Parts: sequence; structure tokens; C-alpha cells
Amino acid sequence: MIREVVKIDEKLCNGCGNCVPGCHEGALQIIDDKARLISDLMCDGLGACLGECPEGALSIEKREAEPYNETKVMEQMVEKGKNTVIAHLKHLKEHGETGFLKEGVQFLKAHEAQLPFAVSEVTRAVHSHGKEDCSSGGGGCPGSKSMTFDPASAAVNNSANAAAPSELRQWPVQMHLINPQAPHFRNADVVVAADCVAFAMGNFHQQFLKGKALAIACPKLDNGKEIYVEKLISMINTAHINSLHVVMMEVPCCGGLLQIVKQAVALASRKVPVKMSVVSARGELLQEEWV
Repeated sequence: MIREVVKIDEKLCNGCGNCVPGCHEGALQIIDDKARLISDLMCDGLGACLGECPEGALSIEKREAEPYNETKVMEQMVEKGKNTVIAHLKHLKEHGETGFLKEGVQFLKAHEAQLPFAVSEVTRAVHSHGKEDCSSGGGGCPGSKSMTFDPASAAVNNSANAAAPSELRQWPVQMHLINPQAPHFRNADVVVAADCVAFAMGNFHQQFLKGKALAIACPKLDNGKEIYVEKLISMINTAHINSLHVVMMEVPCCGGLLQIVKQAVALASRKVPVKMSVVSARGELLQEEWV
């Protein structure tokens, strides 16, 4: 498929960093005094960063883009040096993409003889990343540990919870952190909800979540949305989910969530029904239909 991605003229770039805050996808970083596109697969091509560059070093180019392939991404990263490789692998670690992280490290080890840096230095930097903020006995962040539980246990007899007990069946729920092969997704009906929905809609748990598995995402601000497509495909093909219910806000940018789900359904080998619900900023159900 043809995609639009940011192109950086390194001769013009002075490393000022003005472009980085304008990239909501987190695809740009300043490394070795130059702006680097950590992975073009994270770039949404909207060009929010272009107007921030005082040197005119950024532009948008159209080119053929393939489905996510960690090996091909690593081939690009190693050409940019050790620090860029470390930044890319740290990004995978931060988002719980352990499979891709292992592929990246395996690529480095397989090509270590051709690399101008030691793989051990890279793995040490990536392994230690985040430990000062979040650690557990088994390594990694407790916040992304997969858990399945009975929502009925939340219905305790106290004034705070008795009226509206939680219907959540699992943890984590953020799309980057979920494991699509976790037991709670197998043969489940899955709700894919925009981040803001549960805050806008007071009865979200009772209206949409009861008896369902959940994944949440923001189609405007989240990084690496191509990975979301891959996880949904895995749910459909391997976890054999029964259905997908997209619940999104009325704002235009939220429509991207439905497009992500439609793309996954189109690429999956199994077919599952997809339902769409649109919620207003005041928590009203504006639209609901099968798509």
C-alpha cells in the first residue's frame, strides 16, 4: 500500500528538536544531534512536525509501505547507529511488544560480526530501561501483567460499589499492553473502545462491557497503530473471538478506531461481525449499527 511518511534531510537538520513535540505518534527523536524517524511504521504522515522545523529539513514523501516487519525495521535502524537501535528497542519494550523485541535482538546477534557496535551494550541498555520506575520480582512492569478475574467479586456490599459494580474481566486493557492470546480473549466478544468513552458515559460498564473482553485505544494520539491491526488479526485468527464491538466518540478523529478494526477484519483469515456505537461528549448513545 502507498503511505505518506516524513522524510528528513540530514544535511539541513541542525538537531534543534522543535519537530519532536509536534509528532504525536512519538516517531521522531533527536539522536546524535539529528532528528531521526525511529520507525516509519509509526508515522501517520499528517505532517504536524513540518511547520516546526526552522531549517526546512522535513517533508512528506509517498512510498510503498509494507506490513510491519521487525527484521526490515532493524535493517534500517542499524544503519543509523547504536543509539538509534537502542531507542527503537526501548520503544518496543515500553509498549509491551516482547515478540518484536526478541526478533530485533535476534537480528542483532545474527549480524553482530557486521555491526560497528557490541550487541551486549545494546541489550544491557534496553534491559535496564524502566527499571528505575517499574519493576517486579519476575522483571517487567506489574501494570502489564495479564490477569483474568470474575467481575462479580467487585460487587461488594458497600455504598461505593453496590450501585454500579465493575464488569471488567481482565487486565491490562490498553491495546499496546494486551496479549491477544490471553485466556480472556479466547472465544470472547471483544469491545474495542476509545479511551474517552468510559469517562463520557456513566453506565459504560453496564451498557457495553458486561460479559465482554476489553481493549482500549486512542486513534489520534497512540503510537504504532499498525501493531493494533496485528493484535486484532491475532485475536480473530488464533483466539477465535466471536465478535468486535467498536465504541467511539462522536469527534471525527475517533473514526480512525473503526478503520483499524475494519482493516484487521479485512486481512484476517476468519470473518467476525463488527458492531459500531457512537457516543456523544455528554455520554448519549447517538448511533449503533452493524458494519
